[in-house]
Amino acid sequence: MAVKKVCVIEGDDASPEVVWPTVEILEGMGLEIEFLKPLTGEKAIEKYGTGFPAEAKEAVDSAYCTLFGAASGKTGGAIAYLRWGLKTYANVRPIKWMLGFNSPLENPQGIDYVIIRENLEDMYPAREGNISDLAPLGLVDRISGQPLAALGAGKYAIRIITEENTRKVAKFACELALKRKAKGGKGKVTSATKHNMLRQSCGLFREIVEETVKAYPDLIYEQFIVDDFARRLIASPQDIDVAVMPNMFGDILADEAAGTIGGLGLAPSACIGDTYAYFEPVHGTAPDIAGQNIINPTAMILSAQMMLEYLGFEEAAQHLERAVAEVYRHGSVLTVDQGGKATTTEFCQAVRAKLG
Repeated sequence: MAVKKVCVIEGDDASPEVVWPTVEILEGMGLEIEFLKPLTGEKAIEKYGTGFPAEAKEAVDSAYCTLFGAASGKTGGAIAYLRWGLKTYANVRPIKWMLGFNSPLENPQGIDYVIIRENLEDMYPAREGNISDLAPLGLVDRISGQPLAALGAGKYAIRIITEENTRKVAKFACELALKRKAKGGKGKVTSATKHNMLRQSCGLFREIVEETVKAYPDLIYEQFIVDDFARRLIASPQDIDVAVMPNMFGDILADEAAGTIGGLGLAPSACIGDTYAYFEPVHGTAPDIAGQNIINPTAMILSAQMMLEYLGFEEAAQHLERAVAEVYRHGSVLTVDQGGKATTTEFCQAVRAKLG
């Protein structure tokens, strides 16, 4: 296998504390990967006046994919380019419980599903403004019959659901469900929308997902109103396989789902497009604990595991996931959020030891 370049963007605040130990773990696995490490964030601002300078963009473009830490405003330009610039439309968020995860549920055994969040549109990026700006459009409120601009002082937000991106993310969900079925999964795709109220936008999303799944006779299809699905994430998470939903619902419910297995520190993700992908933990930059060496690196390591699968290093990816699972199963080297006393460094060292 030819050497594959991976760009590393460390992120902000506490994020570098999990990014670089994860890179060290990967470097120790002897894989054909070359890591590009451009200057970004606060250090780049000091040198170049921007958190995402031209040389960092060049590194992203020359790489096969990017391993990304969490970003605040300092590295915000990078995330905008990786998401919207490179059209990484499918946000893949696995929710999988491992023995040793500090789940609040009485019975988390068997939780193993994936939320696929459309990543480019819906309410993101924010298209907002003053209600008065709508006056030239002459739009009328369907409830009151009044012009929208006459509703009073306030703000509006526009939601966009396109057929193209919905079809792409629906197909992605179906293909993933097939792959999971081949490995013993349920072979089920679930659509979660608010189609009872947002009949046009959510209705379109639901219709396209349903239509797409029909082209996959080996898959089961089900659909729920999103608030009911939110309940099911807690009441019966073991019934879920691959759930696909619009951007904002996916963003919110994936965080809820992470809470059921033990928290955001355990939740990895990937953002995948037709020609590029980047991998990042679901959690934020954790500025309140920056510099304390206590942030949980699990989400970052498991994001790297997803990256290895994407790069074609399936055996290495499985080996890394087993190493993390072994650390949790033994339970002696866990971070504070999981009920332990280990530092970030100590947890990463324990994973490296399990890799052999």
